[in-house]
Formats: sequence, C-alpha cells, structure tokens
Amino acid sequence: MHLNHSSDPRRPDRIHRYKPPVENTEDITPDLMNILGMIFSMCGLMMRLKWCAWAALYCACISFANSRVSDDGKQLLSSFMLSISAVVMSYLQNPHPMTPPWASMIQ
Repeated sequence: MHLNHSSDPRRPDRIHRYKPPVENTEDITPDLMNILGMIFSMCGLMMRLKWCAWAALYCACISFANSRVSDDGKQLLSSFMLSISAVVMSYLQNPHPMTPPWASMIQ
C-alpha cells in the first residue's frame, strides 16, 4: 500500500494554535445594582415611597443574581435586609395599596 503525501491538503506552515480571546472580567452590574438598591431603600424609608421600596428589592435581587463567589456576602445580606425593611416599613406606615407615580397625572 503506497501513501501519496503530495495529495495531502494539510499545510503544516498554516497551522495556528487557538488562543481564546481575553475577556474583560470586570462586570459592574452587581455593584451598580447594590448602590441603586441602597439609594431606593433610603428613599423608600425616608420619603415613604412604596415604589422606591419595591425598586430596592428588585435591585437587591438583580445584585444577588449577578454576584460572584468572591463578593462579600454580608453586603448582599445587608442590601436584602434594608430593601425588605423598606417594603415592610412603607406598608406599616400606610397599609393602603400602592398607587403608581403616574396616577396623579392621569386624573
């Protein structure tokens, strides 16, 4: 059996080793959502705005979902506790259902 090497389509001088692209591992989404959650929590607590308290809870959930293993667990827990306390306190002070911020413009 005779192998013909001249018909081999592979060219060893054209082979390039695969190098994965360098990714930017700095994702600021968890930090941004954590800061926004703290701001919304404070607005919900101080100004008694229920929609701010709910936005804080939403931001805390997004921050938790996008967090890394190396992130501080205490900060995530405090963000959750602050947002939950903002929701609870806003409903303890005013138990009526939440009215959307744009409801006053419609009437």
